[in-house]
Amino acid sequence: MTETIELSINSKLEFVDLVASVTKSVTAKMGFSEDDASWIELAVHEAVINAIMHGNRNAADKQVDVRFVTEDEALTVYVRDYGAGFDPAHLPDPTDSDHLLNPSGRGIFYMRTFMDEVQHSIHPEGGSVVRMTKKKR
Repeated sequence: MTETIELSINSKLEFVDLVASVTKSVTAKMGFSEDDASWIELAVHEAVINAIMHGNRNAADKQVDVRFVTEDEALTVYVRDYGAGFDPAHLPDPTDSDHLLNPSGRGIFYMRTFMDEVQHSIHPEGGSVVRMTKKKR
């Protein structure tokens, strides 16, 4: 059975904890292990921060939409911003020796590491959408 939970927040970092709380509730309800739940929460956290800071450029008048789609064997999370969009292929590799000490630029790397699938796209009405899926073990 598929269920969907959606929320929209203003582009303010103070709302990131609210999204984390919803993420914890969803992963607990689905029965993810504690480890997997923590990794999912971190991936969603990074996606929401990227949407606020890089997508919407901290514009408090823009929204970040988060949608959790639960299925029997997987959780898919969509995070949408309303900014100009970006091409993830043009981001520096945080594991490259030139970037190892750089404290930023690791969010997408973390998302790709902790989730089973991560896709970036441009929304037809503007902004970027990150789609992340984690399968239950």
